[in-house]
Amino acid sequence: MHNRTPVPRLGTLIRAEEGAVAIRRLRSHGFESYALNFGPRPFTLELSQLADDLRAALAGSGAVISALSFYGNPLAPGAAGCAAICCWRQLIDMAPWFGTDVVAGFAGRVPGASVDDSLPRFQQVFGALAARAAERGVRLAFENCPMGGNWTTGDRNIAFHPAAWERMFAAVPAPNLGLEWDPSHTLCQLADPLPQLRRWVKRIFHVHAKDAQLRRAVLRRAGLLGPTPAAVHRFPGLGVLDWTAVLRALRRGGYRGAVDIEGWHDPVFRGARELEGQINALRYLRRCRRACEPSLGS
Repeated sequence: MHNRTPVPRLGTLIRAEEGAVAIRRLRSHGFESYALNFGPRPFTLELSQLADDLRAALAGSGAVISALSFYGNPLAPGAAGCAAICCWRQLIDMAPWFGTDVVAGFAGRVPGASVDDSLPRFQQVFGALAARAAERGVRLAFENCPMGGNWTTGDRNIAFHPAAWERMFAAVPAPNLGLEWDPSHTLCQLADPLPQLRRWVKRIFHVHAKDAQLRRAVLRRAGLLGPTPAAVHRFPGLGVLDWTAVLRALRRGGYRGAVDIEGWHDPVFRGARELEGQINALRYLRRCRRACEPSLGS
């Protein structure tokens, strides 16, 4: 390989407010990228200062900021929607300062509305945001978490299903609109992530590395919609997904972005064991990346 860092980069998500402190705590473990999570609520961080602080924290590590992510609802009515749109605009404008061209988050949803009934508002909001981003060389990536919604109703995100992606990208046919793909959400919908990945790889701008463990006894007994979850999120290597196959498909599809571990969800490696889970996941993904290389040309 000709690049100094293998492709794709393997990194992790960090909370934006922890910024440089988090990077200095993690950099000795060899993470190659960091995606900044600005959360679901409007933020008050001074972005230019944050970018300067992160640049200093990254210096000499070879690691990069892979994406800026905001998870509010830009399709909400009134002040809440306006505030979320403002956050998207700020991150789009500042992304080059952070050395990234990806701004990610939820596509939003008209609260209580179906996917189809949310599309006119999506077209209005993201038609303008996509144009703004294109002027700055920025790509927008939609995370695929259902956030408890379904096709008929929900309150946060319509971008959870391939049929929705088809409609969204038809409504706003901009090449800088794509996906922040997390295969755990596909697994939790009982779909196979690999065919989905191969179909949509050209539209994937950022990847969350999170796995899922299916509780088949719960599925058989009660299905998906009861009080006991039929699937739980796990760190990569602890769920059902073949990450060597995922990385191979990304490479073959020409993906050149980052695969960033999303923590904070694993029922075992959390709290005091969060860092242990992160490091284990990074080591596992490195093994998968090495394993996929000999077969790339086959």
